[in-house]
Amino acid sequence: MRFQITICSSVLVLLIAAVFGRAVGAEPTFSVLPGLEPAVTFWKQIFTRYGAGDVVFFDPLDHTKIYSVLRATDSPEGRALVERERGRILANYDLREEDGRLRSQRGVKEQFISGLKISGRYMGEMRKIFRDEGLPPELAYLPLVESSFNVRARSTAGAVGMWQFMPDTGRKFLRITDTVDERRDPMASTRAAARLLKENRRLLGNWPLAITAYNHGTEGLFRAIDAVGTEDLVEIIRRYQSPTFGFASKNFYAEFLAAVQVAKNSEAHFPFLRPHPPLNLHEIEIKRSISIQSLLQPAAVSLGDFFEWNPALSPTVTVIPGGYRVKVPPEKIGRFAILQRLTIETPTRKKIAAVAARNSGALTNGKVVPKNSKPSSKSLAAARSAGRLPAGKTMTVVRSPKIASR
Repeated sequence: MRFQITICSSVLVLLIAAVFGRAVGAEPTFSVLPGLEPAVTFWKQIFTRYGAGDVVFFDPLDHTKIYSVLRATDSPEGRALVERERGRILANYDLREEDGRLRSQRGVKEQFISGLKISGRYMGEMRKIFRDEGLPPELAYLPLVESSFNVRARSTAGAVGMWQFMPDTGRKFLRITDTVDERRDPMASTRAAARLLKENRRLLGNWPLAITAYNHGTEGLFRAIDAVGTEDLVEIIRRYQSPTFGFASKNFYAEFLAAVQVAKNSEAHFPFLRPHPPLNLHEIEIKRSISIQSLLQPAAVSLGDFFEWNPALSPTVTVIPGGYRVKVPPEKIGRFAILQRLTIETPTRKKIAAVAARNSGALTNGKVVPKNSKPSSKSLAAARSAGRLPAGKTMTVVRSPKIASR
């Protein structure tokens, strides 16, 4: 009987733990803060319902209020239509431009779908990077908001890559030179973004502020917290007034939440979407600088393919710098490793040849001179007359070797 009671108790504990575990697991890592629901719903519509030809006129302080949706191309004629519609809405709703209660936003459905497709190349490895850092893997969806996973994206402000690192921030984590810009490297930039987001979370204490700081900066968020006197992001959005804390920063967390919700339920929103297959590339570090052509020609790799695998390299580069980790498909890794070894061994062979030459004769200006060569009388006299050779001394004459005609 005692044994039976023990088993029942154990089962009861396991059942309670399972129920509790499901309850905890059901709670989303990134919650929709009270008051942000309309903004998240609005951005889900922009991502899934409205395309590039749709212009949505809405109240940026109340995302539930959509005044109209206009079909207009992004052209001089289309922009003229947008201005006329803006004037009509201001008049009909008795609004003033300076009150900031009217804004227009083009849909990005096509762009969002493209980003979801491209994400298939990187998502598995990116999620692993965040898990390895002890961070929620959902953070891997942030490039849907930043760049639609375009590794060559560049903003007018100078942000580069799928994670849109600015130069100053990028240099804290990545290699940025005229030859190599790791902001364009998918995995290197993801590791950098993970470290930055982890630091933001440590400094600011919660994910809504940490993710907003990815757009606005931690210093900017600390100024907002001090000005408003709260760490509640919704209150900061409502009350903080700053020229730098504009529409993009205020909506960044809501956009991220919307992107995560759509991406995790992409089949419901885009039933025919097919993500790109994972990009399976291996890395091999280049120990010494090497000409691209001397590496690619023996490996039978085209320049186009090579730069597609290695977007961090400048497309005008002709020499791969030492220390760069070349990305190649697994079927090419063996060949690249052999070529890499040859570039390391070649300088060693030259050094061995030079030592052998010194042992057999004099080495001057790169030419080997036999030790038993005799000076000519003219050379001897000229040296003495110039004061470079004292009387009674001799010298070795360097004879230029004959070059055989080819």
